[in-house]
Amino acid sequence: MHTPPSTPSSRGPRRDLYAAGAAVLLVTVSVLVGRRIEETSRTLFVDWPPLLASWGPHAGLGTPAAVLVAVAVVAHGPALAARLPWRALLPAAWGTATVWTVSLALVDGWHRGIARRLTTRYEYLQVIDRFHDIPEALRHFTQHILLDSPDNWPAHIAGHPPAATLTFVLLDRVGLGGGGWAGMWCITVGATACVAVLVTIRALADEALARRAAPFLVLAPAAVWMGTSADAYFAAVAAWAVALLALAVTRGSLWWAGASGLLFGLTCYLSYGLTLVALIGAAVLVLGRHGVRGRPALLVPLLAGLAVVPAVFTLAGFDWWEAYHLLVTRYHQGAGGIRPYGYWVWANLACTVLITGLATAAGLRRSGAVLAQRRTGSPAGRRLAFLVAAALLALLVADLSGMSKAETERIWLPFALWLLPACAFLPRPRVWLAAQALLALLLNHLLLTGW
Repeated sequence: MHTPPSTPSSRGPRRDLYAAGAAVLLVTVSVLVGRRIEETSRTLFVDWPPLLASWGPHAGLGTPAAVLVAVAVVAHGPALAARLPWRALLPAAWGTATVWTVSLALVDGWHRGIARRLTTRYEYLQVIDRFHDIPEALRHFTQHILLDSPDNWPAHIAGHPPAATLTFVLLDRVGLGGGGWAGMWCITVGATACVAVLVTIRALADEALARRAAPFLVLAPAAVWMGTSADAYFAAVAAWAVALLALAVTRGSLWWAGASGLLFGLTCYLSYGLTLVALIGAAVLVLGRHGVRGRPALLVPLLAGLAVVPAVFTLAGFDWWEAYHLLVTRYHQGAGGIRPYGYWVWANLACTVLITGLATAAGLRRSGAVLAQRRTGSPAGRRLAFLVAAALLALLVADLSGMSKAETERIWLPFALWLLPACAFLPRPRVWLAAQALLALLLNHLLLTGW
C-alpha cells in the first residue's frame, strides 16, 4: 500500500492530535461565545451556534443503516479502496456515499429528512408556478430580488442565479415534481462529487493518493448537509467542472476542455459565490501547465464552453452583474446585515471543522508540511497539497468577503469537499475514519439541522 508522503517535519501522531485539538477548541469557543451573543443580543439568528440547528437528540429509520455503513467503511474501506480496480472503485465510492447520505437523512425520517427540505418557504419549490413562462420569468428575475420589491423572491431564489431554480422547474416539467424527487436529485447528483474529486487527484497527483482519499470522501461528515440542501448538487457540478479540466490538461482532450468550460459556466449561474471555484480551476491549470503550454488549443474550447451558459441567460434577459449587486443589497436588508462579522469571520471556520471533521484538520497540517518540503518528499504529494491549498484559499476568500455569515455548513460544501483529500496524508486511516463517522453520527442524532 502507498505510504503517505512525509518527512521528519510532518511525522508524528502527536502533531496530528494537536491540530485536531485546536479544531475542537475552535468549535468549543464558537459554541460558547455564540451562545453568549444569542443570550445578550440575539443577532446570530441561529439556535445552536455556529450551526443553523437546534438541540434535539433523536434516532430514526436511518440510524441502523448509518451505523452499519460507518462500521463497514471504517473496517474495510481503506483495504477495498487500495485493491479494487479503478473502474470499480469509482461507482463503489458513489454508491456508498449515496447510501451514507440517505441513511443520515432518514434519521430525521423521509418527510423531514428528504421530502420537505426543498419545499419550505425559503426554498426553490415554492416558486415553481411562477416559472410557467420561463423566458418571461428570466427577463423579470432581477425585479423581484430586493425585499421591498413586489412579489419578492424567497431567500434562496433571490440569493442564487436562476439556473438553481430552473433545475427544479425542469424536474417538475419532466414529471419529477415535489420535494421527494428534488431531494433525491440533490443526494444522488451530490454524491457524484466524491467521484469527481477522485478523478482529479488521479489525474493531477497519482492513483495511490486518490485511493487513500476515497474512504474519507465517502464517509465525510459533510453528508449530514449533502442530503438536505441544493448545495450538494452545486458542489457536484463545480467538482465535475474541475475534474474535466484536470482530464483536459493531462490528456490534451479538446472535448474535456469544452465540457469543463460548460460546467464552469453553469456553476456560476447556480451560485454567485461559486465564482471562487475559479481559484481551484487555476490550481489545476498550474499543476497541468505543461499540458496547456504544449497544447494551447485547449484554451479555445475551454473559453468557448465557458461562454455558453452566460450567453444563453444574457440573451434570455437575465443580467448576472445587476442581479449580484441587487443580491448584496438584499443580503444586508435581511439577517446578513445584522449578523456580526466579528463573530462569523472565525466561527464560519468552526462550521468547516464540523463538516470536514477532525481528520481533515490533521490532514491539513500534514498538507502544509508537505508544501513546505520543496526539495524532499513525493512530487505527487506536493501536487495534491497544492490543490488542497487552493481550495482552502477559496474558502478563506469567501469567509473574508462577509457574504457568508452563518449557514456555511451548507454554503461552503463545494469548497470543503476539496479539503477532505488532505486526509490521504494521514497514517492509521481507520482511526481517523472512525473519528469522522462518530462526528457525523453525533451531529445527526443530537441536533435537528436547519438544512
